Amino acid sequence: MTGLLNHESGSVERVGDDTARYDHLAGQWWRPDGAFAMLHWLAAARGALVPLAGRPGALLIDLGCGGGLLAPHIAGFGYTHVGVDMAASALRQARAHGVVPIKGDVLHLPLGDGCADVVVAGEILEHVTDLDTAVTEACRVLRPGGLLVLDTLADTAIARLLAITVAERVPGVPRGIHDPALFVNRRRLVRLCARAGVPLSLRGIRPSVPQLVRWLPRRRGRVEIVPSASTAVLFQGRGIKEAG
Repeated sequence: MTGLLNHESGSVERVGDDTARYDHLAGQWWRPDGAFAMLHWLAAARGALVPLAGRPGALLIDLGCGGGLLAPHIAGFGYTHVGVDMAASALRQARAHGVVPIKGDVLHLPLGDGCADVVVAGEILEHVTDLDTAVTEACRVLRPGGLLVLDTLADTAIARLLAITVAERVPGVPRGIHDPALFVNRRRLVRLCARAGVPLSLRGIRPSVPQLVRWLPRRRGRVEIVPSASTAVLFQGRGIKEAG
């Protein structure tokens, strides 16, 4: 079953497989006032956690890269930016922004062990049906000493309230993109990463409230993602893969 797009609101009224949903919203990726506006803000925050490449030929793998929104935030950092996604329509746009596209599933990455200097998993873990495998794969392709960066939604009642009940009532925000049953248990995530050799530290993040209030009426301007005292809604993770 494919998603059905309401072309007036930009919302997905019925949900099916993720590829179909994002194909319907393909024209929204690079609109800063569009359905994926918050993904632009999160991409900037994610990019701020990525260091300059430490060696020639360094590889950054961007899991669930979508339209390549991370690309401008790491331009000039010295990485070959490889994006993995299931949606061909998104990968075409990622390629146009300098990303090397690979059509693939984050649960079965078509990449070799230890090939990446950085693995980025931005707003993807809350969409996977097998968190254990997704984490194992992300850590598998990371070389010892390599960096894992992620952001996702917590498996909490307040996250479900804000990300679905509240957010999906905001005009222009797609409905049905998230399945609350897939929101991520933080302790489990940390445990899975540790098992794969990546001690993970978490920090809460949120949109700047004053900037968000100014943005909402006209959907113009930038909204910065800032640290939050709590990881109970939206959070980032960062960890270095251990040797051996």
